[in-house]
Amino acid sequence: MTADVTTRANGQLPGTVGLVLATAVWGSTFLVTKDALDTLSVANLLFWRFGIAALILLAVAPKRWLRLSPDEWRKGVWLGLFLGAGFLAQTEGLRYTSAAVSGFLTGLMVVLTPLVAAVLFGEQITGRGWAAVAVATAGLALISLNGWSLSPGSAITVLGALLFSLQIASLSHWATRDNSYGLTAVSVAVTTVVCGLAAVAGGGISVPTQTDELVAILYLAIGATCLGLVLQAWSQSYLSATTAAIIMTLEPAFAGAIAVFIGGEVLTTRMWVGGLAILAAMFIAEFGPRQCCDAELQRVEAL
Repeated sequence: MTADVTTRANGQLPGTVGLVLATAVWGSTFLVTKDALDTLSVANLLFWRFGIAALILLAVAPKRWLRLSPDEWRKGVWLGLFLGAGFLAQTEGLRYTSAAVSGFLTGLMVVLTPLVAAVLFGEQITGRGWAAVAVATAGLALISLNGWSLSPGSAITVLGALLFSLQIASLSHWATRDNSYGLTAVSVAVTTVVCGLAAVAGGGISVPTQTDELVAILYLAIGATCLGLVLQAWSQSYLSATTAAIIMTLEPAFAGAIAVFIGGEVLTTRMWVGGLAILAAMFIAEFGPRQCCDAELQRVEAL
């Protein structure tokens, strides 16, 4: 057994624990965000969350983003536009739906990403990929359909998932080992600008003053955005791509569990079945052939 294989084998358990912890943090953001929206506007919350995270990412390793080529800068801007618009849609949708449902619906990006990659980059979708899409659609219907129409909150949340899929598919196609950190830093900075403009258009940027607002923003910026990315990168150095991807599909499950056991939300039997169908679709997609989208895609919540 080579030293590299031995190191990977010895680190598999701590790597798994680390990535599960990061995924749990990402799942908890739905409840934290929903509570923060009681006193903060969507755009203001996101502006401060990503603004703080951008300052940290830009300051920690300035050479990593300063050496990006003009083409990489352009790609970083597009990634930031997708990310910013996605979070605005997702968080606005969270105002009209529960944290648990929002977590499940946002998880659709795992299944939507192959479709986006096929349309934008000509990637092939396998039969298993189409099966995952069908199962996810059925789960979405069970969770979100109110009669024959989607509820406004669910529809906006699905739009956010689609925008996240644009970001994930593009990052998978554009990112390399050398430019991934720089692209992330630039995209988070652009996301801050997008959310800042939205805040100005909605009445202006306000400075959070309440303790619970500051705690929520710092948790989202440092914990979910910065620490989550570091934990993911460290954990995946010990795990196979398939193992890491499967672990990350736990995020909507964590979102639902935290919303129920901590937030006191109630899930109906129909919503549980729908959520399980979406989780099943994620597993189908991730266990399938990887020609469509590599499992080592960057995580949105960790950006």
